[in-house]
Amino acid sequence: MFISPAFAQSPTGGVGDLVGQLLVPMLAVFGIFYFFMIRPQQQRLKQHRATIDAIRRGDMVVTSGGIIGKVTRVKDDGEIEVEIAENTRVRVIKSTVAEVRVKGEPAKETA
Repeated sequence: MFISPAFAQSPTGGVGDLVGQLLVPMLAVFGIFYFFMIRPQQQRLKQHRATIDAIRRGDMVVTSGGIIGKVTRVKDDGEIEVEIAENTRVRVIKSTVAEVRVKGEPAKETA
């Protein structure tokens, strides 16, 4: 009399609800990360590699250490020779070049 009968109830959606609540938002977050972070970074890296491969004699370069100089010789083994002062030349690995300023290109002014 005091105890009412208990009947089994079905879950509120089953497997389809699980997919809708977990999988779809996770895919949306991954898509957002891909298009706003991963893809632009890959494009910048590809452009930087092309710029480094196109280094020629006479170009002004800036290394990742902040040294600015003029390329005097490009070697085949991934090195370049940079003149940083009159009669002062330094061998630099191509991958450490941060920026290439072609002859005659003005320096960027910062505010």
